[in-house]
Amino acid sequence: MKRLKYQLKNIRRDKMCVLTFLLPIIVGIAVSLLSGVSLQTMSETSFGILKNDLSSEAAAWLKSNGCVTEYETMAELHQAVNNPSTQMIGVLRAGGGIRSFRSGDELEINRVIADTLPWLYESRGEEHVYKNTVVPVSNGNDGLKSLLIVITLVTAMFMGCTFNAMNMITEKEDGVTFINRILPMTARSYLMQKILLGFIGGVLSTVLTALICMKLTLSQVVPLILIIILSAFISALAGLYIGHFSEGLMIGIVYVKMIMILFLAPPIFFYLMVPGHSVLFQFSYLLPSSASFYGLMNMANGSAIIPGKDIVILAAHCIVWLLLYLFLFRRQKE
Repeated sequence: MKRLKYQLKNIRRDKMCVLTFLLPIIVGIAVSLLSGVSLQTMSETSFGILKNDLSSEAAAWLKSNGCVTEYETMAELHQAVNNPSTQMIGVLRAGGGIRSFRSGDELEINRVIADTLPWLYESRGEEHVYKNTVVPVSNGNDGLKSLLIVITLVTAMFMGCTFNAMNMITEKEDGVTFINRILPMTARSYLMQKILLGFIGGVLSTVLTALICMKLTLSQVVPLILIIILSAFISALAGLYIGHFSEGLMIGIVYVKMIMILFLAPPIFFYLMVPGHSVLFQFSYLLPSSASFYGLMNMANGSAIIPGKDIVILAAHCIVWLLLYLFLFRRQKE
């Protein structure tokens, strides 16, 4: 208990640890204030056309399915489509129909829309044959808002890594680590002592953030808690790895930033850009944060399916990385 108080005292003096704990909660409050704001218009499909090129019927059909912008020349249209900051689909006349072109760096959903757009236009006369049913959104969050919520939660989970890494690096600089090496301490006691504070901090930060910005059904509570606990444990364990391999504060900060980017960026990229049924998407589960991200996205989008696969994968990561760290600790003691 005294040991934990000593570690907590050291961490309170570290502004980076304090910000890591508070920032996700502050962002969660900001996201909750957007509960009455829809972000769907930001993700509306946009089409670029040449002035006086398409028929009035084709132009009207495009306007009923997205935002249409007219350009004077072909060069301006190509420039708008190829602009990395846009997801615009170019549309030109092709005989009695239309043809589309795209930049090649768009999201998966826009690629599918662009590739199927000519066929959809040719089949527009059959739309009245099918019955359209509007399914109301159950949780009040659109796709972009759910993505923002999950990114905030994954960031909150990461705070355990910062806590533990900064604590171990500080002990190295103060010489406390040399005392730890000669103490009659088992690997289990050392691991519990080092991982507990970051783990508790990560769980508290994530739970508070989830309570603020997520609307959960009763059936989602247990899966969410399991994902948070397993993810916070992996994050806290990552902090021990950083503390183990870092020789100084600046190197530790670089490692923390690198791991944080690896923790956040790949799952977002795979979720947005790679089809869920592809082999490459399955390989993304080699990163533990991918299972956390996908499971949270399903719950944030109101899915009633329990993310059992993601929980099992997270548990497997916990066991593998824990055993590897115990091996490194024993090597260090020897």
